[in-house]
Amino acid sequence: MSMEAPPIRIMAVDDHPIVRQGIAGLIATQADMALVAEAANGQEALEKFRSARPDITLMDLRMAEMNGVSAIIAIRKEFPSARIIVLTTYVGDAQIVSALKAGAQAYLLKNTLHKELLETIRAVYAGRKTLSPEASFQLAEHAIDDALTPGEVSVLRLIAAGNANKQIAVQLAITEETVKSRVKNILSKLYANDRTHAAMIGLKRGIIEL
Repeated sequence: MSMEAPPIRIMAVDDHPIVRQGIAGLIATQADMALVAEAANGQEALEKFRSARPDITLMDLRMAEMNGVSAIIAIRKEFPSARIIVLTTYVGDAQIVSALKAGAQAYLLKNTLHKELLETIRAVYAGRKTLSPEASFQLAEHAIDDALTPGEVSVLRLIAAGNANKQIAVQLAITEETVKSRVKNILSKLYANDRTHAAMIGLKRGIIEL
């Protein structure tokens, strides 16, 4: 008499209860899967992972207390074999790269069809990596773009927060000329028309967050 394989143990991490409920309802329809834990933020995800030890974690990215990328890094530091699927509404290329570098094995959007999500769970459980078509497109579109330096990212973040050059210089303890130079580089690298446009691009691509 053959033994049935145990179900894929899944943890859902999302700050919206309705999203977690939707995932729970979907997983409940699958004979080879079981939802073993839920978390509303990254810190809670780390704690729940320690106790539940899920096979697959579905991870949102933008959450309070600890965001998804930080949570992936923390979980993978303690559990290097953890298999994590990012499930988010955001598809910025910089954000995708951050998630993959942190250790995510897949990147999907929340508007993904149920069938695709279930297939991705099974694929990652089997040791494969996957990206949604939208994520693949974003990575390809910006693959050869010059990346912003950490200093330029700091300036862009303060621009997005509404600071003028003089205020940025004070906050970063650099000269106003240095700020102007970084702004020029930012506009060039992001193909932006002006500071506001650059901030919008930075937010859309996930280079910065507010």
